Amino acid sequence: MKRYENLGYLVSHLNIALQQELDTRLKRYQLDIKLWPVLFSLWQKQGLSQTELSKYCDVANYTMTRLLDQLQVQGLITRHQEADNRRVFQIYLTDEGKALEQDLIREAEWVNEQFLSALTLSEQQTLMALLNKVNRFDD
Repeated sequence: MKRYENLGYLVSHLNIALQQELDTRLKRYQLDIKLWPVLFSLWQKQGLSQTELSKYCDVANYTMTRLLDQLQVQGLITRHQEADNRRVFQIYLTDEGKALEQDLIREAEWVNEQFLSALTLSEQQTLMALLNKVNRFDD
């Protein structure tokens, strides 16, 4: 099997290139690519617990702790202790974290457009549909 016939290689190669480009753009905001999934998830749904956020972002709980610590130090999130379980914290964006959404989404869209520009609109839609199907994403 050649590397251009190997799904794992192709997806990994594309993922690395996408992450490097987005990371470069996020650096303008004093952020890095590790924080992107957390912010993106919180823009979709706030009030998640650290465990829920770890699952959404596909990272270990201890890794999520460090990411949340970093976002909290930067003033982008707050942690609110649940009333009925003092060990669980719900994570919310601060006004500063919310304010980044439009700019950072625009940066991610720009990266997507650059990588998809070799495809027709129909091919782009097909690629996205197939990736969602392979990843078993329903929404």
